[in-house]
Amino acid sequence: MNKTIGKASMISEQEVIAACQSGKKDMYRHLVEKYKERAYYTALLYTKNRDDALDLSQEAFYRAYKALNTFDNSRNFYTWFYQILKNLCINFVTRKKKHSALAEEHETGAVVTSSDRNPEEIFELNERNALLWQALNRLNEKDREILILKEFNNLSYKEIAEALEIPLGSVMSRLYYARKRVLKEWEKLNG
Repeated sequence: MNKTIGKASMISEQEVIAACQSGKKDMYRHLVEKYKERAYYTALLYTKNRDDALDLSQEAFYRAYKALNTFDNSRNFYTWFYQILKNLCINFVTRKKKHSALAEEHETGAVVTSSDRNPEEIFELNERNALLWQALNRLNEKDREILILKEFNNLSYKEIAEALEIPLGSVMSRLYYARKRVLKEWEKLNG
């Protein structure tokens, strides 16, 4: 393990960012490791394609690193980073729609393959994952986005409000109605 990364896990996120801003570039790896999975699944929400999600999440980390000197260290890194990632994804999807009139079959959701489970359990979990993604994909973008931020990224209401630049009360309201709508879509799919 890189000695710098080991040290970074013992210091705060703000200290890691300050170290990066003062020229210790290798400290940035700590932030990438901490948020790479969250970023990937957020990009997957927009792109519905694993390779594109991976590419865009990596590009967002690169762009965030390049802009790190403009980062206000009093803010939450992920909510700032999320804005970069979201904008990249939206631009990518918009360009892709313009360049391709053909619908693509998208891969979504993680496939369970754990050897600790029997084949029936694996099949059932994969079916549920597929249904969940289908239900999420039937929602409008704002509902999907707020559910992903809360349920998959585990952001607090305050962090969601900051990331989406909306009032805290709006977060609670939007989340409540988005949950109701995804449940309704889930029930339709389970018929």
